Amino acid sequence: MSQEPRPKRRRRDKQSSSARRSPTTPATAVKTQALPTEVIVFNKPFNTLCQFTDADGRDNLSHYIKRPGFYAAGRLDRDSEGLLVLTNDGQLQHTISHPQHKLPKTYLAQVEGLISDAAIRTLQTGVTLKDGVTLPANADRVAEPEWLWPRNPPIRERQSIPTSWVSLTLTEGRNRQVRRMTAATGFPTLRLIRTQVGQWTLGTLQTGEWQISRHNGE
Repeated sequence: MSQEPRPKRRRRDKQSSSARRSPTTPATAVKTQALPTEVIVFNKPFNTLCQFTDADGRDNLSHYIKRPGFYAAGRLDRDSEGLLVLTNDGQLQHTISHPQHKLPKTYLAQVEGLISDAAIRTLQTGVTLKDGVTLPANADRVAEPEWLWPRNPPIRERQSIPTSWVSLTLTEGRNRQVRRMTAATGFPTLRLIRTQVGQWTLGTLQTGEWQISRHNGE
């Protein structure tokens, strides 16, 4: 007996099948665009903390910078002034602040006494501190900068002892390193101002001022 041909099965339309997909089926993830890397350069005043909050109400970054999502890349002591770099990029923050990257940092130090050639040479070749000998540094005697703002409060000077200025560029990040280096050579630091961190400089910013700066991706 001959069999009747079986009816052909209709091929399922892929498009209509996907259209009938259950609403609980996860959809393709939406790609979110990362925020662009931004950098803030800030001229930190004397006696300002490098943080946005302080339980004791001391002067801190929140009194000057109102941009959320930015964090200080490295530290600058409360009693030091000048350039502080902040960024909204965690990887860049690590690159700037971690000692392994040896990012050069330049400081101007006003020291007690007329700093000698011998002290300059010691700063250049390495100073013996309690935590070891410092790496070689660029050190030069310089004149007091004409662009320098007055410190509030001013430093305590002794009338019988003159002061002088030295420029120092370091590739280390030890705690209070510049102050310890100049003190070890016999010339204590009275005032300390950072002017450059890697590619970023203080420029013409006055104390308490900040601006967005470009990051060249290096």
